[in-house]
Amino acid sequence: MNINRMLESIKQNPDFEKVGMVLCHNGVVRATSRNGRRVDGLRVTVDHPGLEQIVSRQKQKPGIFDIQVEIAENRDLAVGEDVMLLAVAGDIRENVIAVLAETLDLIKTTVTAKTEYFVD
Repeated sequence: MNINRMLESIKQNPDFEKVGMVLCHNGVVRATSRNGRRVDGLRVTVDHPGLEQIVSRQKQKPGIFDIQVEIAENRDLAVGEDVMLLAVAGDIRENVIAVLAETLDLIKTTVTAKTEYFVD
């Protein structure tokens, strides 16, 4: 997973001259779960057809020129490792921020599943 490579790919878009913002999310494995339990690591699975539908639909939103997603799936990840990279390129911040937030929520709630490994 490499955010710089993702950004370079976005810059190859023929419409990049219309882009005013690229917003990136870099999700990492944290040491505690949402309920406070200590986490040793996790594993993520992805519904790829569902992910493709989300990205395709989100790219149709006003002002959006490109969306790139990379997820570290089907392998054990340790605390501090990258889980997901998401980049949204668009015209103005209001469009880009809204689409990044919505896309991230859709991915996390509908097409990915994680198994956390607890310390205790």
